Amino acid sequence: MSNQSEKCPVAQLQTLRQLLHFGKRSWWLTALLWVAAIAPALAGELEMRVAIEQDVSQVQVGGSTPTTLRDGNGRVLAQLPAQTAVVARAENGQVAVSDWRTGAVWLEPSGENGLVWIGGRWYRGRTLVVPTAGGLTAVNYVDLEEYLYSVVGSEVYPNWHPEALKAQAVAARTYALYQRQTGANAVFDVGDTVRWQVYNGVEEEASSTIAAVQATRGQVVTHQGRIINAVFHASAGGHTDNVENVWTNPLPYLRAVPAFDEAAPNAQWTVNVTADQLRAAIPGIGNILSLTPERVSPVGRVITLRATGDAGTKTITGAQLRSALNLRSTWFSVTPQPDAIASTRGVAGAPTSFQIVGRGFGHGLGMSQWGAQFMALQGRSYMDILRHYYTGTILSRIQVQ
Repeated sequence: MSNQSEKCPVAQLQTLRQLLHFGKRSWWLTALLWVAAIAPALAGELEMRVAIEQDVSQVQVGGSTPTTLRDGNGRVLAQLPAQTAVVARAENGQVAVSDWRTGAVWLEPSGENGLVWIGGRWYRGRTLVVPTAGGLTAVNYVDLEEYLYSVVGSEVYPNWHPEALKAQAVAARTYALYQRQTGANAVFDVGDTVRWQVYNGVEEEASSTIAAVQATRGQVVTHQGRIINAVFHASAGGHTDNVENVWTNPLPYLRAVPAFDEAAPNAQWTVNVTADQLRAAIPGIGNILSLTPERVSPVGRVITLRATGDAGTKTITGAQLRSALNLRSTWFSVTPQPDAIASTRGVAGAPTSFQIVGRGFGHGLGMSQWGAQFMALQGRSYMDILRHYYTGTILSRIQVQ
């Protein structure tokens, strides 16, 4: 983690006063939070730094409108015509563009509607290309709210209920600011993949996602005056889990609650793997004979399990097996499938395959996206949804200073 002054973090938040009441839900307070943004943002805006391409040997960048190309000191290198791209290359620890070699390159499109081209997609905002350990990293500097236009559309379906989209907008805004405060480095705040939250540029924007972001502008979920780690997942399989059962440290706002997502597409699933696939996933103990859960969360997610082979045993985590086999979640059970030919001969042999039956899609912590949709369809507001999935929290509003 880099120095606080290098990260341009969200400053410590302080609840100043109650702003709004919501009738019978008046205890679900909206507080005013002040955010000190040291990044070069416009007044009243807060820029996110999103890594689009990381540690690549080269990247294609450009603009939809006439675009200014600058070096790291602000010196103009060139004026690119509209709809023109150039290739930036990593060369001896510098950024090489055409005949220029420099420590950083900025691309700034002209006009309010100018877009930047990075890799294979269009994005709002501007672009910084810098040398990093593995080559070049292209970072999209984009207004937080405009960033969310795409995140909401990249994470859930734009035709979902407006209250579900609003819940996703607030959760995504909260998550982004939490990562900016706690996990940013000298180059970027977040990436653009599911490791952070998915951000696919303007192609994933829709009028519905823009409306959801604008309707909740500046709103975040907080606990005791601090922005929370507002994680979310596709579906929980019927029930979310306590964070310490999945990760390490307990958090008061990530507690197990009913998910209301039993009708989600991935609420239940089945995967069949071969004996060879399982042996490759759990090496060192020969042919796998059985997988027996050792520790299971109260909800049902596998924390650890014992793998028994014909050459030994090994304890692994449910998360390790999920990663190795690309399973949808850690809420699963494994049943060996015997060798049919050996069984007909009355001979016991190692299983030839294993059937894995599971529930949910994702880590099962925080907000279930499908659960939010089903709650919205039942008439629940986005505030109700957020209150349900993030225990003991309040809805707060940030103001950039």
